[in-house]
Amino acid sequence: MQNTVHVELGERSYDVEIGPGLIPTAGARIAPLLKRKKVAVLTDETVAGLHLEALRDGLGSAGINMEALALPPGESTKSWPHFERSVEWLLDQKVERNDVVVAFGGGVIGDLAGFAAAVLRRGVRFVQIPTSLLAQVDSSVGGKTGINAPQGKNLIGAFHQPSLVLADTAVLGTLTARDFLAGYGEVVKYGLLGDSRFFEWLETQGPALASGDMNARVEAVTRSVQMKADIVARDETEQGDRALLNLGHTFCHALEAATGYSDRLMHGEGVAIGCALAFELSSRLGLCSQEDPSRVRAHLRAMGMKTDLADIDGDLPGAEGLLNLMGQDKKVVDGQLRFILARGIGSAFMTSDVPRDAVMSVLKDALSTR
Repeated sequence: MQNTVHVELGERSYDVEIGPGLIPTAGARIAPLLKRKKVAVLTDETVAGLHLEALRDGLGSAGINMEALALPPGESTKSWPHFERSVEWLLDQKVERNDVVVAFGGGVIGDLAGFAAAVLRRGVRFVQIPTSLLAQVDSSVGGKTGINAPQGKNLIGAFHQPSLVLADTAVLGTLTARDFLAGYGEVVKYGLLGDSRFFEWLETQGPALASGDMNARVEAVTRSVQMKADIVARDETEQGDRALLNLGHTFCHALEAATGYSDRLMHGEGVAIGCALAFELSSRLGLCSQEDPSRVRAHLRAMGMKTDLADIDGDLPGAEGLLNLMGQDKKVVDGQLRFILARGIGSAFMTSDVPRDAVMSVLKDALSTR
């Protein structure tokens, strides 16, 4: 079972191919983009150990030579030192304007490699081959690239669309349960923000997804990518609708900063907790029913996911400290925090009109359960 989702962006349009067995045929799929049969691959050490030789074989079957740089795994790799190392390595490989850089890994590698491609020789093309569920359904699509700063996440970067995305769902079988469920946090987000029927489908099919049902995995990735593609086509640079994709992220990014972008909290885990908090805030503001946040939490718990601040190991700042961290978020405009809230499951919207006291109340209550 293989599907293709087209991201319609005029001259920058591209396809997202989804299904098992794409890496062994990567050479034939990438070859039409190449002026010369050579690619430079950025990956991480974990992915390299599991899948790099399969990619080398897949490219080699079409006569494409590959050079690869494997960076350390983890969010801390999205930083100036590793970015500098990557760009200088690409220059050492004599990557030219007509060449293609391949991002082979999860969201960290995709964001960093995409940003390196964006600035190298003022922009070279790149291909995303995402190997995590989170990257397949979210970060590999839409052209957001970048690295983190001490002041906050993804504050340095550029919009740079890939030329092709190959989401090989077979590699999801090598993820740890925690990694898979972290990615599932982004899948749930799509149902919560704009498709209540998709959320209902996940409530019944989530266990099959988690246990390895390939058809269910292809369906979930395809539906998520289609929703993102539709939104990106309407709003490529996040002037309006695209901000809806940040449901849960204002809370999430503050929690990631509070935990030092460490293994204490993976991005998708933060998104899941953030979605639960966003629905709690929406309910308290009278925007949605009290049942909606309970239903969101119930599904996340049923999947064995983090749902509350109590699920994060170690100390956290107080409510005031978390609110200050939210102030560093990219979604701050004229000093006003923008939240994605919901009128119900499948009906999200953006607003800056959120009383500070309401946010503080939600955070204080969430912290009191720890």
